[in-house]
Amino acid sequence: MATNATQAARPRRGEALELRIDGVAQGGAGVARADGFVVFVAGAFPGDIVRAEITKAKRNYAGARVVELLEPSADRVPTRCDHEGGECSGSPWQALRYDLQAQRKHELLGDALRRLGGLDEFELEPFVPADPIWRYRNKMEYSFGTNRDGDVVLGFHSRGRFDRIDDARDCVLASERSNAVRNFVRDWCRAQGLPAYDRRTHTGLLRNLIIREGRGTGDLQVRVVASDGELDADALAAALHDRFPEASLLMTRTDALAEVTQAGETSVVSGAEQIEEELAGLRFRVSPEAFFQTNTEMAERLYGVAAEYAGLRGTERVFDLYCGIGTLTLALALRAGEVFGVDIVESAIADAIGNAQLNEIENARFFAGDARHAIRPLHERAPRPDVVVVDPPRAGLSKKVVRRLLELRARRIVYVSCNGTTLAPNARQIVDEGYRLVKVRGVDMFPHTPHLECVALLERTDA
Repeated sequence: MATNATQAARPRRGEALELRIDGVAQGGAGVARADGFVVFVAGAFPGDIVRAEITKAKRNYAGARVVELLEPSADRVPTRCDHEGGECSGSPWQALRYDLQAQRKHELLGDALRRLGGLDEFELEPFVPADPIWRYRNKMEYSFGTNRDGDVVLGFHSRGRFDRIDDARDCVLASERSNAVRNFVRDWCRAQGLPAYDRRTHTGLLRNLIIREGRGTGDLQVRVVASDGELDADALAAALHDRFPEASLLMTRTDALAEVTQAGETSVVSGAEQIEEELAGLRFRVSPEAFFQTNTEMAERLYGVAAEYAGLRGTERVFDLYCGIGTLTLALALRAGEVFGVDIVESAIADAIGNAQLNEIENARFFAGDARHAIRPLHERAPRPDVVVVDPPRAGLSKKVVRRLLELRARRIVYVSCNGTTLAPNARQIVDEGYRLVKVRGVDMFPHTPHLECVALLERTDA
């Protein structure tokens, strides 16, 4: 039972404290202690001394936000993004030296596996840092809003606000061309007097802008998401073509209340429906709403690690259980006997089949289905795989999928993860059923954010 002294020391919501930051937590917040009580401080780095306001008070910890930076860490560097609100919610770590970003991510990955997964007999291989670290994203999603003067703005949600949008002038995660396209569309919409969507009243027209680029091809796709209402898409397409002749324009109409860019009907106004990209020596066509790694250069490094861990010699059978449009599947097909890809998104499977044909790869087969239900039918169709590759969403694998995965009794499991905190318990489940976690390597796909990708190799102990 907590003592009265402990209860008195617990911070209260709204209370302002002076804190020294001495660590980093999973998720990227700074870690401080107030009379021994743990406080997670968003936007703070080790070495900072801050005045922070408590925003959440729980039994064993508190959350806080920085109100004033009293003494900055010596590891801080000037930020580069230029946004109306003065801070960038999309790259919260850009104020920290990049070499320390990489070091922190490496440490957090090891901590997650050891502390959350109870795993220690594995090799944590050297972290793969990003190159480049600026202007690396091939896809950007922006939100329309209205500023205090009533003008349309186009940028990102203010930290902690669903209804307020900070105008983006130069996002240093996006290419200079992508920035120019965003500013052009915003200025055109302003000139036309088009209203932004109001997220409180659910009225207005303009909702989102999605820009996709082919880093290796130069392709450019612009997609406007809007509610029902008058918008001269042909006029926008003509104006866009005059400034960016390589651009295609798509329009998505939606009546969804939530901010979901995939909802609604998408039509082509001008140009091609799909964008093309080059990756790992292959060429891929990507549909407007399909998933594709947002960092093309580092995706090649990530897939290279996955192929290395798979240890293919040209005869193996490989299952890829979250294959998307077939990027990693087809890269592995070049080294395997045959590969089978599964994904729940039917349009992604259609893209994957088309991409296999585009690259003249004949030893790849693709099937649409939920991994929970598709593994057994796939296993009946194809004998036991030698290698299974999984690249699940951030939530990781459900217990049912893990059980189905274990039924395959593959010699090797290559787990590609974008979240070490969900990889850890999944790896623990797999290890408990006769596998060994051999090695893990982190790959920095998202510089200036606390996110990372990693690849883990698990081998059956009786193989």
